[in-house]
Amino acid sequence: MTQSASELSIGQVVERTGLSVHALRFYEREGLLIGPVRRNSSGRRVYRQLDVEWLVNCTKFRASGMPLATIRHLAELVRRGPGNEDERLALLREHQRQVVDRINELTSCLDLINHKVEVYEEHVSNGTASGLWNLPKAIEEAG
Repeated sequence: MTQSASELSIGQVVERTGLSVHALRFYEREGLLIGPVRRNSSGRRVYRQLDVEWLVNCTKFRASGMPLATIRHLAELVRRGPGNEDERLALLREHQRQVVDRINELTSCLDLINHKVEVYEEHVSNGTASGLWNLPKAIEEAG
């Protein structure tokens, strides 16, 4: 039996998502996919374009810090079908809030780093960098 145009091999999914075969099988084992993975007559996994789109979403969720348990819960809600959209929205809004908080924290960190880079660049270009962050003698001697 030949693979239909709407069926994708594991290699094609790996290519389209950037996931490794190991990661793809892990996602499947952990119940993170929104539908069951079918097998063709040869027993090989076949995926749909919908699976690829969901996996791309999952990789972005993970990259943004969403825990696997939350992705699994979202996948369960999607699998249940219509009627739980409010719960899905609440889950996504909470994660959105966490991501915004993390971005704000990282922005603050970046502001400090940018300031330090400017200070060091100025002192290096002026030849005055040797005095930056010199430890007091008492600390040097204690070390």
